[in-house]
Amino acid sequence: MNAEDVVRYLQDNPGFFEDYAEVLAQIYIPHPHGGRAIPIAERQILTLRERSKKLEGKLAELIQFGEDNDAIGEKMHRLCLALISAGDMQGMLQALYYNLREDFAVPHAAVRIWGPDAGDLARPECAPVTQELRQYTAGLEHPYCGAGANAEVASWFGEAAAQLRSFACVPLRDGRNACAGMLALASEDLMRFYPEMGTLYLKRLGELASAALQRYW
Repeated sequence: MNAEDVVRYLQDNPGFFEDYAEVLAQIYIPHPHGGRAIPIAERQILTLRERSKKLEGKLAELIQFGEDNDAIGEKMHRLCLALISAGDMQGMLQALYYNLREDFAVPHAAVRIWGPDAGDLARPECAPVTQELRQYTAGLEHPYCGAGANAEVASWFGEAAAQLRSFACVPLRDGRNACAGMLALASEDLMRFYPEMGTLYLKRLGELASAALQRYW
């Protein structure tokens, strides 16, 4: 008889330890975290405790994830209200920059738009951009996050550009869903925007900004 035969017998005869309950108290196995031997019943208790700790850890992660999502959702809601309440393009952009800085802890943000009427607006956000940047932005299926920023985009942040270590580039779209601008975010923290991070909320942020800007395109 080998170990597999013993396992199969016990599985096929679940009442074995009911008939021989005293055997459980006589079987000793190694402690999982030490050299001493312990009764099999104690080992089962330790196993259940370890499983319980793992489940508690996973539950805590899920709770934290839910709380973080709730907090971000509340911030997005406040931003949406601020953008809707703005009376003109200047007020809308000020609300966007303010909420990004104060609510989302994004110290540096810049917008550029190149819609058909953007050139008529005397604002830095409507300053001309290169055709290469337009093509780059139009090719973004998802917001870009990483340390390497397009030199043209980095220049939008003026003297602060030399200290910036991570960037997010979010396409802005007009009413026809054509790429018509970019929202660029930047930080001195290298890990603020990194390639592996999720971009769902950045995409939604771009959609909100796009919808608000469409009133002025």
